[in-house]
Amino acid sequence: MDGEIKKTCLHGSHVALGAQMSPFAGFDMPIQYAGITQEHQAVRNHVGMFDVSHMGEIFISGPDAERYINHIFTNDISGFRPGKILYGMMLYPNGGCVDDLLVYREFEPDRFLLVVNAANIDKDYEWMLRNSIGYDVKIDNQSDAWGQIAIQGPESEKIVLDVLGLDCTKKLCFYEYCNAEYNGHRLIVSRSGYTGEDGFELYATLQDTVEIWDRLLKAGVQPCGLGCRDTLRFEAGLPLYGDELSEEITPIEAGLGIFCKLDKAEFIGREALVAQKELGVEKKLVGIEIFDRAIPRHGYPVELEDGTVIGEVTTGYHSITLDRSICFALVKSEYSTLGTDLFIRIRKKVFPGKVIKKRFYQTNYKK
Repeated sequence: MDGEIKKTCLHGSHVALGAQMSPFAGFDMPIQYAGITQEHQAVRNHVGMFDVSHMGEIFISGPDAERYINHIFTNDISGFRPGKILYGMMLYPNGGCVDDLLVYREFEPDRFLLVVNAANIDKDYEWMLRNSIGYDVKIDNQSDAWGQIAIQGPESEKIVLDVLGLDCTKKLCFYEYCNAEYNGHRLIVSRSGYTGEDGFELYATLQDTVEIWDRLLKAGVQPCGLGCRDTLRFEAGLPLYGDELSEEITPIEAGLGIFCKLDKAEFIGREALVAQKELGVEKKLVGIEIFDRAIPRHGYPVELEDGTVIGEVTTGYHSITLDRSICFALVKSEYSTLGTDLFIRIRKKVFPGKVIKKRFYQTNYKK
């Protein structure tokens, strides 16, 4: 039924643990358990785990799989070896973003896994089908069959080894994955993450996901909600679809042009991005530090000293790790230079700030 709130396979555990639940991307998801600050610090200093079973898993296979994915994906998957993962976007012809996603090259020939945002699963699947005409590919949306747990933090490798015995993780570097087995079923183990820390994603059957979650709980791993997932990714300078990327915000405007290989022969949206690179863009995503403890929120105006509005906040927090009020904001390009003085209007007051680098926190990935 349209509008029905879904539940992940771990929903019962979240409720039993007393998590604060809230609708997100069509799912009833945990926002926090012990508290956003405690969970955030667990990931930064030790280890925490997230239920990300709401994410989508779409498998693409067939003789034209590589050529087809290069047609719908901004990054270039040509020749990258099995076991590697690439980040990029699917775009509309005008350069707006359908979604940002991960592409896993499988160890079987001509087979890929695409991991997409939960809110966009149906839209992405329909977009893929619509743009597959003329390509010999099979597009298989298996999102309802897979659970996913993200284990993040400096102690994540030790936990994965000690609790689950997954030796293949020791060989993985950032944005690589391996296949393992759990209860006789396939287990996909990747080393990426959305927090700025080292960590892993475990893709398993729904039943196995519940069992793995329970084992990690018994081992003392802190369950973490979507609240601190957002504060962590934000500090690390990572975008969220719907805030820093959208149908109206292109990768060039968001400062993510590095993931758009314009030297590829073609991909949907390429011409629009080429034009933006050549002619420039009217707006750019920047980081801003505010000289006050006031918290900027999504949609708050960004102004000049005379009150002229030149943009708006996309994400903002008082950083838990850095103890500073910071935000992402989409502003007119002429005001995007580092060090530019800008002002954030928070309700009836205006607070001064300046443009700084968007990666607020030094990430700790295993390269």
